[in-house]
Amino acid sequence: MIYRESGQFKTSYQNDSVIFPIKQDRMFIFALLALAAFVVPMFASEYMLSGILIPFLVLSLAALGLNILTGYAGLLSLGSAAFMAVGAFATYNFLVRVPGMPLLLALVLGGLCAAAVGILFGLPSLRIKGFYLAAATLAAQFFVEWVLTKFSWFTNHSASGVISSPPLEVFGIALDTPVSKYLFTLAVVVVLALAAKNLVRSSTGRAWMAVRDMDVAAEVIGIPILKTKLLAFAISSFYFGIAGALYAFILLGTVDAQAFDLHRSFQILFMIIIGGVGSILGSFLGAAFIVLLPIVLNLLGQLLHGIVSTQFLSNLEMMIFGGLIIFFLIVEPLGLAKMWQITKEKLRLWPFPH
Repeated sequence: MIYRESGQFKTSYQNDSVIFPIKQDRMFIFALLALAAFVVPMFASEYMLSGILIPFLVLSLAALGLNILTGYAGLLSLGSAAFMAVGAFATYNFLVRVPGMPLLLALVLGGLCAAAVGILFGLPSLRIKGFYLAAATLAAQFFVEWVLTKFSWFTNHSASGVISSPPLEVFGIALDTPVSKYLFTLAVVVVLALAAKNLVRSSTGRAWMAVRDMDVAAEVIGIPILKTKLLAFAISSFYFGIAGALYAFILLGTVDAQAFDLHRSFQILFMIIIGGVGSILGSFLGAAFIVLLPIVLNLLGQLLHGIVSTQFLSNLEMMIFGGLIIFFLIVEPLGLAKMWQITKEKLRLWPFPH
């Protein structure tokens, strides 16, 4: 049938260790990227780009960062939005205070600043874990938000505390249209997603999973716990920082600490629970669900105008989120990504019984 790996022989170690070992998977990914890069910009409306696709990509990157920390390294964090805020404000200050600073370099430096803060708040993970580690990272959420609002230097002494992003350009191309912003965000997310996919398949990723499964046994076999945990916090926070900068500059057009509140941290946590903990694909599936559900409910409200109140639909959204989290935690802890994997396995054996 169509989805079969019969006849696809691996003749070298390099061929056996590629990211997508099945030819059909590679063709699907290439087709999807071509569709996203060439077809979508030509036909998508401004609302589709700015209201759906860009938020989906940015939140997918944030969910990817949390999946590295929680899904692969097993370190629970409730301060995701705090590290996003650090990346956003650090990128802004690099652009404003360093004349001629390229946007890409500012993004990387902002991500490194977020990584440094992540290492600082990741130090308690060497002694505590589980609920207590979540409480420590929750303290980071409140501390970072307080610092960014208390000290006006971070907002360039803005009276309102809300600052507009400076004009953005990459290699001389201005990012002033929804299409240019979408393509730039897509490029950044694709590069970082491929880097994460390779990273979790490397010795570093295997060390994270060993620590996640049983940290005492991992230490016995020679895995450095200190280095492994802090590296997970650093790389995860780097992804958060890049996502925060994209969220502020590309999506909102303003840098505001209130945009990275505790609700944002829980939103990212819901993404990996629904999409799939410990899965790169799950980060994208969870972000797609979180972004699309309010839009679907809004369309449903327009169809049922006069029958169902808007307040009921807003409460229904929270009820659906809560119900799905309970459902996935009980029925399928690995989320939508695991369901997709099961579907692919059934396709490979169809029409024979599983």
